[in-house]
Amino acid sequence: MRVDVIRPAELGPGQVAAWREMQRSSAHLANPFLSPDFTIAMGEVHTGARVAVITESDGPVGFFPFERHGGGVGAALGGWVSLSQGVIHVPGAEFDSNTLLKECGLSVWEFGCMVDQQPWFQPFETLRQNAVVLDFANGYPAFLDELRERSPKFAKSTLYKERKLGRDAGEITSEFAVRDAEQFRLLREWKSAQYQRMGRPDRFAKSWVVELAERLHAIDTPDFAGPLSMLYADGRPVAGHFGLRTGTMMIGWFPAYDPDYAKYSPGLIQHLHMVEAAAKIGVSSLDLGISNGSEYKDALCSRTVPVTEGIVRRRSAGAAAHWLRTTPVRRVRRFILDSPALYGAADRAMKRYGRLRTRGRAQ
Repeated sequence: MRVDVIRPAELGPGQVAAWREMQRSSAHLANPFLSPDFTIAMGEVHTGARVAVITESDGPVGFFPFERHGGGVGAALGGWVSLSQGVIHVPGAEFDSNTLLKECGLSVWEFGCMVDQQPWFQPFETLRQNAVVLDFANGYPAFLDELRERSPKFAKSTLYKERKLGRDAGEITSEFAVRDAEQFRLLREWKSAQYQRMGRPDRFAKSWVVELAERLHAIDTPDFAGPLSMLYADGRPVAGHFGLRTGTMMIGWFPAYDPDYAKYSPGLIQHLHMVEAAAKIGVSSLDLGISNGSEYKDALCSRTVPVTEGIVRRRSAGAAAHWLRTTPVRRVRRFILDSPALYGAADRAMKRYGRLRTRGRAQ
């Protein structure tokens, strides 16, 4: 096995084609964040982006995207925004994590949303959670029937609110892939305001995240795209979602809505319209990420898939120093996540902080 570490822009057409074929060959690797397009875009906005190309005598058998930080420490590529991470590989591949990190010049590698079926990293998992997946391979009508059976109150309420929004605000329409830059900017403004209300870090306050999103939004191919889906009432945008898709799978990334229409739950209405449109172009599933007690995700859920976080460390002084810096914080975080009462209290505290911060800025 040979490992060559390159910058994403150095990937050749043959390597990109092999990468895509690996995704097609294994359903658990179909996530858009595992696509070469996301890795290449990250390379355009992050100087530490790298790809380990793993080859054997007959060609590439795996690709390992990562970020290189100082002191031999690495992280999942785009870990602050990425919802799926790991090695993209041919079926049946076997790797040794220690050898892989050594060849990458790393003594430590951190991951936060590891895709399933990566046994070489499994011994280093520190937290295992479930991501929510919506299945609509049989088409939108079948999905809606299943939703009505699985979550009857949720389905009835959402469809009623859509009818009421139409009566109160005008005809409801939607578009799956909006190219307009102003509407994309509007969605980011809604999302930034939502982060502030919730007391969460604003992803779009980072210029590299905005640049990354704009680069991905510009891509629209059969294998990968960054669709901006919008919902309108009488032609006025009331909710939207920016996500990524491959040929068969879509990821829930940045949903947001106009708070003036909050009582109608326009974000939920938008999600149903988005699923309907995605099904028509051959997309068969939507990954909404980790639930963490989200009522709307739990209601929409067809099934769950495991995602994990953890740290791979080789035996080295740098890895030992990293352990001392990070382990206490991670233990506290896991203790909170494992306790519904503590997690709820922390979430309420952050929302209170967000409301106070928003109120202070308004004054």
